[in-house]
Amino acid sequence: MKNNHSIISWTRLHHDHWNVYIAASEQGLCYVGSQDKPFDELADWVKAKYPGSELVQDDAKLQPYVAELQEYFQRKRARFEMAMDYKGTAFQNAVWNALCQIPYGETLTYSDIANQIGKPAAVRAVGAAIGANPLLITVPCHRVIGKSGALTGYRGGLDMKTRLLDLEREHVSLRETMEYV
Repeated sequence: MKNNHSIISWTRLHHDHWNVYIAASEQGLCYVGSQDKPFDELADWVKAKYPGSELVQDDAKLQPYVAELQEYFQRKRARFEMAMDYKGTAFQNAVWNALCQIPYGETLTYSDIANQIGKPAAVRAVGAAIGANPLLITVPCHRVIGKSGALTGYRGGLDMKTRLLDLEREHVSLRETMEYV
């Protein structure tokens, strides 16, 4: 009988006003939590997606992931290079891969993503796939907005989405200003 027991390592990332749980499997970062949410959010997600796995706090193992996220928060990183382990359906993976192609500091609509993956009629399904994204920030679902330009749902809450978009826009604006100096 095959042993499906695996270890999911986790830590709590504290940086300035950011406070999120992150977790990794042996394959890479598998979870980035919502701002200021309890450990239960992570534990419930692991129970659903990695049944039988053991959650083990391992700050040292997660340090490379923490470092990249901190660089992002410090406006020193626009792209993530870390290994990521996102498990979803083929459709969800297509959506999440499309999210990773949205340039830093820019936004697309749900319709844009549906068109990008070749499923223009699947706008609602795209929204559902985005809502199931386990890797907030690193798979940048915060860069997806409504067709009207309005900020729409976000697992981490609209306040977190606004903060992430503002952080990126400020960085892009500062970078463009520096280019003209």
